[in-house]
Amino acid sequence: MALLEVIALDARDAVAAQEGGADRVELVADMAADGLSPSTDVVAEVLTATDLPVRVMIRLADGFAPGDLNALLRRTDELRGAGAQEFVLGFLTSGGAVDLPAVTRIVDELDGAPWTFHRAIDHCADRESLRTAIADLPGLDTILTAGATNGVDDGIDILAAEEQGPQQILVGGGLRLDHLPRLRAAGIDAFHIGSAARPQGWESPVSAEAVRLWRKAIDVQAR
Repeated sequence: MALLEVIALDARDAVAAQEGGADRVELVADMAADGLSPSTDVVAEVLTATDLPVRVMIRLADGFAPGDLNALLRRTDELRGAGAQEFVLGFLTSGGAVDLPAVTRIVDELDGAPWTFHRAIDHCADRESLRTAIADLPGLDTILTAGATNGVDDGIDILAAEEQGPQQILVGGGLRLDHLPRLRAAGIDAFHIGSAARPQGWESPVSAEAVRLWRKAIDVQAR
């Protein structure tokens, strides 16, 4: 069965995602900055509220530079202390390459925990070089990508043609239901939604019914 991941901002979102048939939650704060690390209180509440796997964002500021690495390491330890066991991260240099020293330092702190390299890949200078550079990092099992900076509409040709590699490709970023047939035909089996799970916008909670619609559409395509 194809994987469906839903962005959650709090426990209510996570519960609705589970009710709608999601397989996993990505937990973030501040979508105005495209998703930052949530508070430890929210992490604990979400982990109590849902049985789903919860991937927690490690990111302290808008953009893809790591910023204060010591602050990132402290936040990583705090999130793990709150019970987080899966994570999302990704950092670039000013030249658009993966910031491998920063990513490696955080990954070392995760001590083998599973994690996703997020849509920083869609803003990098060379996708293939980035994927090669991170391919063997411990715990990395997923790459979240739209194929292009502006989203799946622009990136679907790249996604359909790209080799899968050792990590699961999780498609998200302006993903629509009408993208599914071509993506499934290309062998992609993991999908990530945020605004699509909130028909009333980001100021409203996740809709279990909207998630259910995506679950059904993905399962139909899988058959």
